[in-house]
Amino acid sequence: MAAQDISPKSRLAVTLLAFFLGTLGIHRFYLGKTGTGILMLLTFGGLTIWALIDFIMAVSGSMKDKEGKPITKW
Repeated sequence: MAAQDISPKSRLAVTLLAFFLGTLGIHRFYLGKTGTGILMLLTFGGLTIWALIDFIMAVSGSMKDKEGKPITKW
């Protein structure tokens, strides 16, 4: 995978934001996904289910930024 195919965002930052502020969708704002960040904010993280799924995705490295690039850099 080429360097331009990897997100410059920090996987550690996404993981910590998802863990501590996941129900507010702050990690989604960090990734540039403003629309889903607002939805998470309004639904309290999809009643925490969506926030938990996002946290698991962040830890496993399967989360992507707004441009669809995987977040792999710790």
